[in-house]
Amino acid sequence: MQLLRFVAVIVALALLYAAPSSAVQPDEILPDAALEQRARHLSRELRCMVCQNQSIDDSDAPLARDLRLLVRERLKAGDSDQQVLDFLTARYGDFVLLNPPLNWRTALLWALPTGLLVFGGLVLLMMARRQRGRPLATDSSGHQAPLTPEEEARITTLLNKDPRTKA
Repeated sequence: MQLLRFVAVIVALALLYAAPSSAVQPDEILPDAALEQRARHLSRELRCMVCQNQSIDDSDAPLARDLRLLVRERLKAGDSDQQVLDFLTARYGDFVLLNPPLNWRTALLWALPTGLLVFGGLVLLMMARRQRGRPLATDSSGHQAPLTPEEEARITTLLNKDPRTKA
């Protein structure tokens, strides 16, 4: 039993300290360290079109590999980082960027989460106000109905009951 616990702790620590690995293959790495660093930086900014919530730097998808190679080709051809991003957004749209710019085409993408939070908060606020102002019992006209004599007698009994005696 002790050995099982020890192994479990070692596995948990190994998983805790495991660094996220990159999907970049050795044959993709550029010999020029400065160009490779730029390529890695750009790859972290670009979305894998297959995985959608991973950068192409982290994705093992074949399309992500093609995009990584394309980024490196453009950098070797002398393109600036912005020219590479412009080329890819012209080809794939703003969706290829993990952090798309705020413009008229992406305004909904940026505003929707905040809008949903505000809308949800307003709905909850309205429900709370409506619930707080609602009487327990109402008559046909919507006014609070008086208690029946049986209800009043039951309340009086409950209020006057000695908690030490059994019902």
